[in-house]
Amino acid sequence: MMIAALPSRPSLFGRVIRSTIAVASALAVAATTVIPAQAQTSSVPVVRDAEIEALIADYSAPILKAAGLNSRGVKVILVNSPSFNAFVDGRRIFINTGAIMQAETPNEIIGVIAHEAGHLAGGHQDRLREQLKSARTMAVIGALLGVGAGVAGAATGNGEAAKAGGGIAMGSAEAAMRTLLSYQRTEEATADRMAINYLNATGQSAKGMLDTFQRFASALSLSGTQVDQYRISHPLPRERIANLEELARKSPYFDRKDSPVLQLRHDLARAKIAAYSNNMRALNSMFRKEPTGLPARYGNAIVSYLHGSPKAALPKFDALIKEQPKNPYFHEMRGEVLLKANDPAGAAKAFQTALSLDPRKPAIQRMNYGRALMLTGKKENMQAAIKELKAGIAADPEYPVGYGFLAQAYGQLGDMARADLATADMNYYSGKLQQAKIFATRAQKQMKPGSPDWLRAQDIINARKPKK
Repeated sequence: MMIAALPSRPSLFGRVIRSTIAVASALAVAATTVIPAQAQTSSVPVVRDAEIEALIADYSAPILKAAGLNSRGVKVILVNSPSFNAFVDGRRIFINTGAIMQAETPNEIIGVIAHEAGHLAGGHQDRLREQLKSARTMAVIGALLGVGAGVAGAATGNGEAAKAGGGIAMGSAEAAMRTLLSYQRTEEATADRMAINYLNATGQSAKGMLDTFQRFASALSLSGTQVDQYRISHPLPRERIANLEELARKSPYFDRKDSPVLQLRHDLARAKIAAYSNNMRALNSMFRKEPTGLPARYGNAIVSYLHGSPKAALPKFDALIKEQPKNPYFHEMRGEVLLKANDPAGAAKAFQTALSLDPRKPAIQRMNYGRALMLTGKKENMQAAIKELKAGIAADPEYPVGYGFLAQAYGQLGDMARADLATADMNYYSGKLQQAKIFATRAQKQMKPGSPDWLRAQDIINARKPKK
């Protein structure tokens, strides 16, 4: 599981609006937040994990099809955050790892995805941007009127008029914010109803959505927080339950449960997230009724890998593999343990097995296999390593880590031009444009003008930072 993050700097008005939205987000399934187009490399801490990505893809596929989004290239991205939240941007649905960890059933996360699909299918982002422009205009005009009134009052010596000018400016910002939040609450309610339709269309229950809202309502009640319903971006949880419960219970699928196989995959993902988050309390709490079950032992094995020794972790993964020999992700984790044990040849075999067992042939696993081959340091393995790394990059070209491994492989072969170009790509997709240009310029000097690699280097040299 790998994480990458860089901060962004929103405008002052944006910060005011987002801070209000952020408060509401803790009380709701999803905040439809407008974020930069380059989200993966500029503001969102993205988590990459083949196992969890495959699970979420299986959750998403039927919902996206029902929403008419399956042909639009919508992608679901995992965000490294402990809070229960999700949001959309462009053609992407972002889901916090905390949401997966807290959701007790697959159906709860499927409900979240259905809600976000409702936002995408309804074009809510585009309309929200228009509302933001309108709200910004209202606030600016109000501020100008307030300044004008204040100046006029000061010029005439009328202190009350000067104070009134400040009141006009503050009042206009408040009105703009309330108008925007009212619009958002309407869109959230619409997305909830659309989610019910998608769940019905795919023969799935909406009970998970209600369970989620009930959890939020209980948490809000226990906190004793007093919420001004006009200053939040989502309807209150109790209100959402009231709006949806009758509709949800009318569905013939309301009592349908997730399959045991899907539930097990969900629990394995939850255990993995808890282990990587070093949240032992959550891990123990999740599986207190089955402390010797597969998910609990999986989480424990990962903790041993991360915080113990390979010698302690390896037998635990071997036992898991004996129980589920065709689980590619157990073999993948075994490969990670062997890398930590300084056995790259053994790791390469484990990653190769994982890749052979996974019908998706995920890019991350191909990169892991190539990385292990490269780390053997054997010249005869370098071409195979480069082949696997390039295949992984071709399937997932915006993942910077793969380019870093590729640069190391080319470096071991003495091909410094391609090593520099791969390093340039790694920096480019990490959002480090200046560093990318430096390595691209260095690579280009060693390449034949007009060749594909030379042209790629030129593209990086000519690249400009995206406008904020």
